[in-house]
Formats: sequence, C-alpha cells, structure tokens
Amino acid sequence: MLKSKNLVETNKYELEIEVSAEAFEEAIQSVYLKNKSKITVAGFRPGKAPRKIIEKEYGEGVFYEDAVNSLYGPAVEEAVKEAELTLVAAPDAEVTDVSKENGVKFKVTCITKPVVDIKDYKGIKVTKTVNAVTDEQVEHEIGHRLEKASRTVSIDDRACQNGDLVVIDFEGFKDGVPFDGGKAEKFSLKLGSGQFIPGFEDQVVGHSIGDEFDINVTFPEDYQEKSLAGAPVVFKIKLHEISVTELPELDDDFVKDTTDFNTVDELRADIRKNLEEAASKQADSQVETDILEAVISKLEGEIPEVMYENKVNEMIDDLSHRLSHQGIKLETYLSFTGMTMESLRTTYLEQATKQVKLRLALEKIAELENIVPSDEDIEKEFETIAQQYQMSVENVKQYLRAEDISLDTAVGKAAELVKESAVIE
Repeated sequence: MLKSKNLVETNKYELEIEVSAEAFEEAIQSVYLKNKSKITVAGFRPGKAPRKIIEKEYGEGVFYEDAVNSLYGPAVEEAVKEAELTLVAAPDAEVTDVSKENGVKFKVTCITKPVVDIKDYKGIKVTKTVNAVTDEQVEHEIGHRLEKASRTVSIDDRACQNGDLVVIDFEGFKDGVPFDGGKAEKFSLKLGSGQFIPGFEDQVVGHSIGDEFDINVTFPEDYQEKSLAGAPVVFKIKLHEISVTELPELDDDFVKDTTDFNTVDELRADIRKNLEEAASKQADSQVETDILEAVISKLEGEIPEVMYENKVNEMIDDLSHRLSHQGIKLETYLSFTGMTMESLRTTYLEQATKQVKLRLALEKIAELENIVPSDEDIEKEFETIAQQYQMSVENVKQYLRAEDISLDTAVGKAAELVKESAVIE
C-alpha cells in the first residue's frame, strides 16, 4: 500500500510503499512451491524438502529476492494509481527494508507527465508564400523523365570510369583486423557520387570485371566513429559488374511514346503547371508548419528530459525497423553515413523535442476547449487504423486502448481548431 507521496522537484515524486508481512509471506510460499523441485537437500528426494529445511540449509532469505521481485510490479502499479500519477518513464525503485516481521518497503522515484499551459492559440498570424516556378526546375523535371525512361547497359569490354554503376564486394581492415560496418557484398555504387569516404571511389576507377584489389584510404580526422577518425585502412575489393545509363533523346517522338502529349512544348507546359500546383501545396504545408511552430512557442511548462529521450528512442527504433526491411543493420547504416549512435541521437533531438512539445500543447488545447471525441469518432479511428494495417477492427482493439485512441482523436481535433482559426496573409 502507498504510505507517502512526496514532490521532490518539478515532475518528480518519491513514493514510499509498504507490503505487509502477510503478503510477503504469501509471496515467499509461492516462490518456494515454484522452485522446490530444483533445490537439492541431503536426505530428501527432489521437490520433497520442507521449506523450513531449505531455509535452514541455504539461509532464511533464500526466497526473498524472487518474492520481492514478484511483489514489486503489482505494488508499484497500485501505488501509482492511488497517488494519481501519470508516469512518462519507468519508475526507479529501491528496496529499503525486507523482513518477515515487517514485510517489504520500497522507495520509488517517479517522473510524471508535466503540467503545462498555453494561451493565445487562436488567431495565429502566418504568411503564405508561393515560390515561382523557374525554367531550371522545368528542365530538371524533364531530365528526371529522361532518366526514368533510360536503360541500363552492362559493360564488359572496358574498365570502369566515373559515372558508371558498379557492383562490388568490400571488406575494410584497420591494422589488419576487420572493423565493424566495413563489409558488404554485391553493393551497388555509382562512381563519382561521393557516397564513400574520399579516395575510395577514385581507386575503383580503372578496374575491370573480376578484378580483386586493395584500396588504401584514410578516414577524415573529424569522422564520427572515433576509433576510425584519421586512421589509415585497407579495403579488399572484388568487382562484379559495370553498367552505364543511356538516356533517350528528347524530341516529339519521345513525348508521343511516353506521355499523352504530342510535342515537347506541350510536355513543358504541363510540367510547369504541375510544378506550380506543387508549389502551392508546399506553401500550404509550410503555413501549417508555421502555425504548429507557433503553437509550440506558446507552450508553458517544465518538461522532463526523459520525454525527449524516449521520443528519440522511438525514432531510432523506427529507423532500425525500416532499415531491416532493406536488409541493412543499423550499425552498417551508421558506418556508411559516418555517424555514431550519439550523433544520430543528437540529429533526432530537435525533431523529438518539437514533437513532444506539440503533443503536450495540443492535449492542453483539447482540455481547454473541452474536446471530447464521440463513440462514433473513436470507432471511425479504429476502422482507419484497421484499414491501414490490414487488420480487423476487433484485432486492433486488442492492441490499442479506446482511451488512447480517444486522446489521439482529441489531439487531431485540437490541431484542426488551431489551423482553422489561424489568420493567413
């Protein structure tokens, strides 16, 4: 049971929890019954030794640790509920006393969801700017169309050169020892793209299919992976394939064959129209971003750092999941991009901070505006999620709580309220 609740600093509470001697005794007995068959005591068949004999043989506290562990979760959950706290991180617990006579006492430190406030979130003023479409943008899009219609031609009668696409195996060695993230097979690389560290691609140029050779390069002094920064390394390479990209000629025949238009001029006009529509949509998107940025700036309250850290963890987990679908490990990705886990976390921190603040701001607006989604709204959201993940609504409801869906829906409605009330100039 909860003995005391103390606010030790903003968003941090200490709870003192007591588990009675009777409850502790029940937990000890349960652990004994579960584990007695694994305990050997001289003179008794496995599983037949009485508890008192085992405690005498191995010490009175032989079952204490497992008993305390079994009590911890339910006791903390009940105490947090009784204290009416909303936690944003797993609580940190310390066992302060254990005895058969007094039971178990815990001291639990809890980081709670912050109390925030927000004002002047209606009538936010923003400016919409639609960028003019340039001739260079039109020609760039035409070039993209030509690339899409290009064909890849394998080359086997010459050595590779800049601009070629090559398929290679490589493995990196530092002081004769392979290093993490330095190996790949059948890797596609466009020479001259600058995808790898300086000097790597230049030393592939000039080799032919079937060649096996070494490349000597030195990692930059400011390379993120400290163990490789400034280090000379050797990559062992095997070249499997060379290919080039051939672009079609831009003329009326190409336009007729690949589009619904008859001339190059008609194609250019349509591309310009589409780019102008895209520019308008981009302006609308920027307006929405500016509105939500303004909402974030109006949030008042002290937010626990752990909320930002948790969001960064979510983003890294999502990245790792997406990479795994491409057959790439996160460690390999970090090596290729010259990043460490620390620098990746730093990269995500700004975005994570904005997401946490925006969510808290919109939740507060929903509260201030008394936004309460109807049962119909919640059911509709369940259906949307079910369609998105190709699951039945019933299965979705097994994984997601209606309370969480209700809050998400309220947050969405709060965002719409803010955007609809904004003044766009």
